[in-house]
Amino acid sequence: MGPRGSRRRFGEAAAAFASNWRNPSLRRAQLSFFAAWGAECAFTVALSVVAYNAGGALAVGLVGLITMLPPAFLTPLLAPLADRGRRERVLSVVSSLRGIAMATAGVTVALSGPVQIVYLLAAVSAVPATLFRPAQSALLPTLCRTGRELASANVVRGLLDSTASLVGPLIAAVLMALADVATVMGVAAAAAFCSAVLVIGLRYEASPPDAPPTRPALLREAAEGLGAVGHRPDLILVLGLASAQTLTRGALTVFSVVVAVQLLQMGDSGTGALMAAFGAGAVMGSLAASVLVGTWRLGAWFALGVGLWGLPIALIGVFPQQASALTLLAVVGIANAFIDAAGFTLIGRLTPDAVLARVFGVLESLVAISIGVGSILTSALIVWLGVQGALIAMGLLCPILAVASWWRLRTLDRSVDTLDTEIALLQRVPMFDPLPLPAIEQLARGLEPVTVSAGDTVFAAGDLGDRYYVIEAGEAEVRGAGRVVATLGPGDGFGEIALLRRTERTATIVARSRLELRALAAERFTTVVLGFTPSAAAAEEAVAGELGRYSPSDPEEDATE
Repeated sequence: MGPRGSRRRFGEAAAAFASNWRNPSLRRAQLSFFAAWGAECAFTVALSVVAYNAGGALAVGLVGLITMLPPAFLTPLLAPLADRGRRERVLSVVSSLRGIAMATAGVTVALSGPVQIVYLLAAVSAVPATLFRPAQSALLPTLCRTGRELASANVVRGLLDSTASLVGPLIAAVLMALADVATVMGVAAAAAFCSAVLVIGLRYEASPPDAPPTRPALLREAAEGLGAVGHRPDLILVLGLASAQTLTRGALTVFSVVVAVQLLQMGDSGTGALMAAFGAGAVMGSLAASVLVGTWRLGAWFALGVGLWGLPIALIGVFPQQASALTLLAVVGIANAFIDAAGFTLIGRLTPDAVLARVFGVLESLVAISIGVGSILTSALIVWLGVQGALIAMGLLCPILAVASWWRLRTLDRSVDTLDTEIALLQRVPMFDPLPLPAIEQLARGLEPVTVSAGDTVFAAGDLGDRYYVIEAGEAEVRGAGRVVATLGPGDGFGEIALLRRTERTATIVARSRLELRALAAERFTTVVLGFTPSAAAAEEAVAGELGRYSPSDPEEDATE
């Protein structure tokens, strides 16, 4: 990419960050995520130090497993709650409960209470946390209007995630040096409460439910989330690679303590220093990942991120020095930013909004299981292979899987490109302008290509209204009262009057030249357009405008349908 291309990409990235800031609801959702994740990172460092001081590397691994068990089993069951109502309310409740658990853990440590109580409170904190990422990840597409805006939102969230990964451990390291572990937990609790406050009262148009609200049937709805994954091979691939990456992340939870204290002799604060290096790399990676806003090669970037998540960890086992370890963990942080930006965007693009929180719930369950297994497996490998051998063994997993999945992910990129073309066409129609991205994607997935030769009729006045059309290429004439009353071209839509008013066609549409159309079935069109208040109002305004323009006294009556 030349200098001009670089300037264009970074200009697009700057515009992406600006668009996130200008959208008040999106801005608050992002800041809430930053506070929640900063609290998580700081609390995790403090908890790891408590566990290591109490029982060594094995205790760190066991605590990692214990805190991951609730998300592993509860996330798929609880995630349907985020698909049934306002997702920001779920986020506020979750962060409040986490803040209470973290604060109580801090008090327990300060009073030299039993370490088992601290572990239990960490597990309790993990229970409501099972809903945070699924709800927040499902909320973002609703706050966005285009695929590019969603990609930019995920890049911004990745930057905030990375910054939290830097700031959280860094604050933990400083507070442990100046005060103690209990202080770290108290600060983490305060950040969690801030996260809860930030999302109260977000304004957005929620997706209409598929059916009237009923008593939650969580098992059935959780199964629907699993089914949504099982019927989409591309989604299985992305979630599988994400699981491999988080298995390695679970290993890093153990390595961050063992490498700092045992291999590199850096002391307790060394854990915070190593994770701060990871966070610093993640911040740099998030800035670099901003180029994703201007490109749709998301699958390729995702594969690169997965590969680079593991390789540097293996290299730490080969070069066990402080400087090299800090540098290599920064590279892992860079890779993490690319995984977040590309992976969350891909999942959001591949999943229907109606089950999106549940699919993200499946992801969080896999993440929890993988982190727990990774932490306990790493503890065992350290006993069996030693610290350096375990680093090499765990670090090689992700690069191998990334190489094996490369061509499948590139094929996925091409399918996303096609969908973006359909979305861009629909967004040229004023009626669809108020729709959020999930609704536009729902329409785009239902488009069917239709070709009409010059002189042929698309439909005639009096026909049954069964489809809505958008012109991709060519021109069409609108005929009413025996004359041509309007000409339509690329980006124009027609056919809405019969669908919205449940009447017969009120005009005849004839191809002036060869027409390349995209057709949308009546049921999908009316369900989506009338399901969102702003777009329903826009549709009624469009119909009224056309009927007013072609009034019965005017020979151009009902021309554009």
